[in-house]
Amino acid sequence: MLSDIEIAQAAKPLPIAKIAEQLGILSDELECYGNYKAKITQSAFSRTADRPDGKLILVTAINPTPAGEGKTTTTVALGQAMKHIGKNAVIALREPSLGPVFGIKGGAAGGGYSQVIPMEDINLHFTGDIHAVTAANNLLCALIDNHINHGNALRLDSRRISFRRCMDMNDRALREIIVGIGGKANGFMRSDGFNITAASEVMAVLCLCADIDDLKKRLGDILVGYDLDSNAVFCRQLNAQGAMAALLKDAVNPNLVQTLEGTPCLMHGGPFANIAHGCNSARATKLGLKLADYCITEAGFGADLGAQKFFDIKCRAAGLTPSAAVLVATVRALKHNAGIAKAELCIENVEATEQGGVNLAAHIANLKKYGLPVVVAVNRFPTDTPAEIAAVVRIAEQNGADCAVSDGFFEGGKGAALLAEKVAAAADRGGDFKPLCADEMTVTEKIGRIAREIYGADEVTYEDSAFRRLEEIRALGFGASPVCVAKTQYSLSDDPKKLGRPKNFKLTVRDLRLCAGAGFVVALTGDIMTMPGLPKTPAANAIDIDGNGLISGLF
Repeated sequence: MLSDIEIAQAAKPLPIAKIAEQLGILSDELECYGNYKAKITQSAFSRTADRPDGKLILVTAINPTPAGEGKTTTTVALGQAMKHIGKNAVIALREPSLGPVFGIKGGAAGGGYSQVIPMEDINLHFTGDIHAVTAANNLLCALIDNHINHGNALRLDSRRISFRRCMDMNDRALREIIVGIGGKANGFMRSDGFNITAASEVMAVLCLCADIDDLKKRLGDILVGYDLDSNAVFCRQLNAQGAMAALLKDAVNPNLVQTLEGTPCLMHGGPFANIAHGCNSARATKLGLKLADYCITEAGFGADLGAQKFFDIKCRAAGLTPSAAVLVATVRALKHNAGIAKAELCIENVEATEQGGVNLAAHIANLKKYGLPVVVAVNRFPTDTPAEIAAVVRIAEQNGADCAVSDGFFEGGKGAALLAEKVAAAADRGGDFKPLCADEMTVTEKIGRIAREIYGADEVTYEDSAFRRLEEIRALGFGASPVCVAKTQYSLSDDPKKLGRPKNFKLTVRDLRLCAGAGFVVALTGDIMTMPGLPKTPAANAIDIDGNGLISGLF
């Protein structure tokens, strides 16, 4: 079989203007980046503002194996399949970060015959949105150090600067650094560090803002650090928000691309779900709801991370009401959650599939707590046997979820037609959506609720640094903010080795970080890092380009 990139390179995409026509987007509402990708301007938002919303469908997953289980592939297959059953749908996805592309996970444009194209562009620089976020973030960092160097009128305490630099690459060597080395001409020496761009607050702000004015306000609300009297200092006090917003003037607009079958896809924003809120931009999702009868979006990693944050952070911030949830599961992920070694995941083991089904059952139960109908999508792999597939279907149905097998990887939209029928029916039926955490709950109450209700923890413990940050957050008036938990994606707990449905464990909060611009507090748990590292053999080692510009090994 052809590789993903070979399938994508063999495709004959439609001009992006034709894809826009499918959605009723006018030619003067497009800013084209070549023939096959474009940005949608603010005028499209204004023109469609009074239209009724379509149905919002979230695609999430059980806890993944380190290789990933095809959540984006299933999302794309579902979007393509809607056309096969006569439905009008649009997909809304995140943009890939270069860190995973060159690291371990690979690209994030789907796979097989359920991909978004142009795949190479999407997985590399695309339309420059992530680079714009990096530039805006680092402009603020430069202004902070420049302010200190030129007299420090705000009396910033260089020991308590909380806003960090970022770059869109996994580079563990930059987690903790010293800036200003080299004497007076290079500024004041202080401790600093880098986040990956997908974990930066500027990325979260871009993905949650309503428009340029809201973007500027949120940027101005970013906490920079504290002064020598322990008073908080915000970005607006450095008057940086206008210049930052200017760098983001194009990045704030959603990107339009297409699937292999010509289904429209709005791809915009790229926060990680294990260390950020893990959803595409609110602007893209809200526009998608105005342009189609069904808007199918995706949240990162397992439902304990991506879905929980989608419901409790993004939906609350953007005023969204989802109609249904799709939970992607695979036979090999269930066997992995039963403790089966990676080398043995391709060997039939119905017993292990059933044992690992406790993870699937946990995620179904969690999604139902939000009042939504749940459809389990079994993403079929060639090594799956009929008995194993039957076991997954049985587990789903026993736990009150509808279920359908998806062959979208090999057959595109046709292979997910049954899934599309069940998902459309569930969305049309709808539910009674409600967030898990009430607005008035405190930060600690929200963390406790998430830990117990979603992860299954017995209790939450806080390290001393987290308690100190909590007091600062309360003093600033953010004690009831939404919470974004940074946690391993491989387990319901904060320990990646605890598979299945862990019991009798504590969630340990190592630190708390106020993201006032984004509007939430990040709770760092376990040993999660905001700057990932590369594996021993990075995916970058297999990527190449020939003299004709043809890229290979990207995925």
